[in-house]
Amino acid sequence: MTHNDETYNHFRIAIPAAYENVFSHFYFAQNQSNEIVTKTLLPSYQTILIFNFGTKVLLISRQHTQIEIDKCLVVGTIRKAFNYSLPPQSKILVANFKDDAFYRFFGHTSLAQNLPLHPDEGMNQNCFTALWHELNKMDNVEGQVNYILAFCTPYLRERDTIAQQLANFKQQSLNPIKAIASHNKQTERNIQLKQKEHFGYSAKEINRYQRFLKAIEYLENMASRASKEDWFTIIHACGYYDQSQLINDFTYYLNLSPTKYLKFQQDVCNPVN
Repeated sequence: MTHNDETYNHFRIAIPAAYENVFSHFYFAQNQSNEIVTKTLLPSYQTILIFNFGTKVLLISRQHTQIEIDKCLVVGTIRKAFNYSLPPQSKILVANFKDDAFYRFFGHTSLAQNLPLHPDEGMNQNCFTALWHELNKMDNVEGQVNYILAFCTPYLRERDTIAQQLANFKQQSLNPIKAIASHNKQTERNIQLKQKEHFGYSAKEINRYQRFLKAIEYLENMASRASKEDWFTIIHACGYYDQSQLINDFTYYLNLSPTKYLKFQQDVCNPVN
């Protein structure tokens, strides 16, 4: 997802191979217009770390609660869409943690489950505030990203063996919990607890989310080809029982119907694109 004009600029930054199991990508956005720019962030089941280098940015929940981002903030695990507003002269850089990477930094995932928080609260020191001050001296986004990557390296714990197997499991025909439990001669309950502890969500949750993402991909492809929506094809291809279940997922994650999502798609930021 990339957009550039004279007043609003936003783009993704790819991750070097050495950090691909830590971050999925970085995201930059800058509003140099005279108007507030409001976007919707799709759920990603990731935890994100937001650095703000301009006017205070607002996060807005479904309950219309507003949270200001001053310097930096951790948000996650992002299970449902939320709005964010970039006022004039605002500028953000967002690091998207991948899989169990947040656990590897902070030691547990419960920190960011319910409410946004300042990342220094998880480290018991002011290292992220100090990091922000260093980043704020830089004008080059690529330089900021490289500085963050170098900063994070000493804090990363070794990856848990089971967590690594869960993150790398690719056999779609098998249940990952059952397969990994059998392989490691552990109970399924132990593997379920390990997933929840290290990733912040259950296998059932992520399976539902991945089904929803597949439906989003189908809809976006249809929109790009200006094709008429074929709901029955989407239902069958994405593993839904019926149209009602498809609508329920869109309502749960976005508070929008699939049709309304298509209508407002240009205002939606999809973290997996």
